[in-house]
Formats: sequence, structure tokens, C-alpha cells
Amino acid sequence: MTLRALKDAAITALIALGLFVPLVGLRTDVGPTGSLVLRQRWGDVAILVCLAFAGRLALLAWRAVRGEPKPPSAARAETLRRAGRLVAPLMLALAVLLPFIPGTGRYELDLGILVLTYVMLGWGLNIVVGLAGLLDLGYVAFYAVGAYSYALLATTFGLSFWVCLPLAGILAAFWGILLGFPVLRLRGDYLAIVTLAFGEIIRVVLLNWVSLTNGPNGISGIPRPTFFGLTFSAGGGPGSFADFFGIEPSPTHRVLFLYYLILGLALLTNWVSIRLRRQPLGRAWEALREDEIACRALGINVTTTKLTAFALGAMFAGIAGSFFATRQGFISPESFTFIESAIILAIVVLGGMGSQIGIAIAALVMIGGFEVFRDLDEWRMLVFGSAMVLIMVVRPRGLVGHRTPSVALRERRIIGAEHVAEGHG
Repeated sequence: MTLRALKDAAITALIALGLFVPLVGLRTDVGPTGSLVLRQRWGDVAILVCLAFAGRLALLAWRAVRGEPKPPSAARAETLRRAGRLVAPLMLALAVLLPFIPGTGRYELDLGILVLTYVMLGWGLNIVVGLAGLLDLGYVAFYAVGAYSYALLATTFGLSFWVCLPLAGILAAFWGILLGFPVLRLRGDYLAIVTLAFGEIIRVVLLNWVSLTNGPNGISGIPRPTFFGLTFSAGGGPGSFADFFGIEPSPTHRVLFLYYLILGLALLTNWVSIRLRRQPLGRAWEALREDEIACRALGINVTTTKLTAFALGAMFAGIAGSFFATRQGFISPESFTFIESAIILAIVVLGGMGSQIGIAIAALVMIGGFEVFRDLDEWRMLVFGSAMVLIMVVRPRGLVGHRTPSVALRERRIIGAEHVAEGHG
């Protein structure tokens, strides 16, 4: 067993060597004269290859000691379920009270806004991937549609944020239906490829339709949201939030308003998702996820089920995109690349597909937790990827990897991951 483990680890090290030589060992930098120079970093490559070798050995040793994973007992499943009931209220209370916690400043609020934006996006994609079982790699396209819809409507027609917010969601839902029709007969890898292409098509259109989107220069001067017509001006003045309430003007007021705005939008997404999951439409999504053939045999309209999942998921992405545009005040195609779709999908998968609380925890860890490693610069993504691999090794079904039926006849039971084929439900 030892020789076999060493051979396995050596193969892993060779694969790592082949990957890290071009990615890490060779790097182009700007020389003193302004020309490109090739810098070699073989020491870093050696360190990474040794880490891959040691990590593979540690994984094999851990599996040997652990043995075959045992299914959780009923008592353990009940304990986890009760703990989950406490985690959600605690996280909600923390989110509501965050601005009032001592030591919370502008940076913490901005980070909270970013985390809540990805929580909302994760819950929206969870409808498509987690509930309906449709792998979508182009979810950022609807995010971009919502952002550009608000930017164009607000700058061209002078519409307010509150008018553009539902319009952006409706337009994104319309594009979700347009995507849904061509992929009705696709599933698995083929569906993923088509949705990935759709996301790239939207980005390329935004980049090249200069007369409408201003191309790579983006759209600037996007209006900020108001509080019942009251603007958030750092200098105060008539018609401002500070002047109306008679308080000292501060830039923090707008940040606080944006924080509670995205918190409300995220909670609305969560509430709608939970309510729909308990309705016949939500049960049809879950039936489609588990077995499409059996779903058809039950007489469920698969076409309508898929289109509603795409439309609702796209609508929430469009609303989040509208918020992103008004928060930034500037958008460009570079903000809606494939890496955004990958991050949102990773949040859904790592949190546990179909689990609302799991997605919230995953977004908090992936977006908020990795701010600690910002000073690592280019090594930050390596830590990011290593953490995802570790989570998937320890929790292959996600942080909250169980199937709880939306409707039960008598006693509600948690369906553990061991009862579901890996990758098929």
C-alpha cells in the first residue's frame, strides 16, 4: 500500500509539474526599458510540486485511516437539522446588526454589500442548478443584462432606480426564456456548453455594440438610488437625506442605505425561492432534477418547468445587476466575465445544491473570508482553489449536502448523500 501511495503521489507531482511550469515558472514582466522580459521562477515551481506530492500522500493516508464513510445516524441527522434552525436566525441577526457592531467601518460595510450581492446571485442560480438540476455556466449574462438595462434606462430616459429595478428583472427574465427555448432538449455537459456560449455571446455583444453600450469604455454617470426622493449627498443641502432628518451629512449614510437595500433584496429572493419550492412548481423543479424521464411520465410539462426555472433565476440576477450598476456608478463588459459565473456556481455547489443556508455560508466564506488573503496578490487564487478542493474532499455534497423533501406525507425525513447517486441528484 505504501509503494502504491508513493506512485500515486508521484504521478500527481508530475501532473502538477506540467501545469505549473508554464503557469508559474515563466512570467513576463516589464523591463527597465519598457520591453517585456521573461522571468523564471523555478523555486516556486519546486515548492508547489512538493506541496502537491505531500498533499496527495496526506489525502491517501487520511482515506486509509478513515476507511469507508459511514452514513450518518438518525440522531446525528436530527442534531444537524436542529443546529441549522439556529444558524439561520443567528446569521440574519448578524446581518441586520452589522452596521451597529463596534469597530464596523466603511470597509466592513462595503465587504458586507459584496457578500450579500453574491448571496443573492447564489440563491438565484440555486433555482436553476440546485432545484431544477440545469447546469448553467452563463449566469453572469443575466447579471449583465440587468446592469446594462438599468444603466441605459436611467441615463437615457431619466427613470429612477425604483422604476428601473423591476424592469431590469423583467428584461433579464425575458432573456432567460430566450436561452431556455434552444436548450430544452439538452442536459448535462451539452447544456453547460450552450449556456457558457450564451454568456460569452452577451459579453461580446456588450463589447462591440458601441452605439448602444459604449463598448469597452462602459457607461458612467449612472444615477444613485434615492430614499423616497431624498438624495444621499456628502455635502447635505436641500432635498438631501441629512437635511430632511436634520442630521450631520456623511458619506456613510449612502453606504448604509445600499447595505440594507441589498439585504432586503437578498431576503426577498430567499423568501420567494422558499415559497415557490413548496408550491407545485417547486416540486416539479425537484422532480425534474431527480429524473427527467420519470418527470415526463408523471405528466409534468417539462418545457414549462425548465422555462420558469430559467426565467426566475435570470430575474433575480437582473435585479442584482441593477443594484450593482447603481452601487458602482460605472459598468463595463470587463465586470461580467466567465469567472463571475464560475464563482457563483462554486458558491452553489460548495454550499450544497438546493440548500439556502449552505449557499449563504459558502458566499460568506468564499467572498468575505478570502479578503484575508488579499495581500498574497497572485497567490490568492491558489489559496482559493486549494480551499475549494479541500472542501469538496471533506464534504463532496457541499457544506449542507442533504435532500429534504419539500412535501412529506407523515414524517419529514432528511435524505442523506449516501442515498443519492454522486452527481445525479
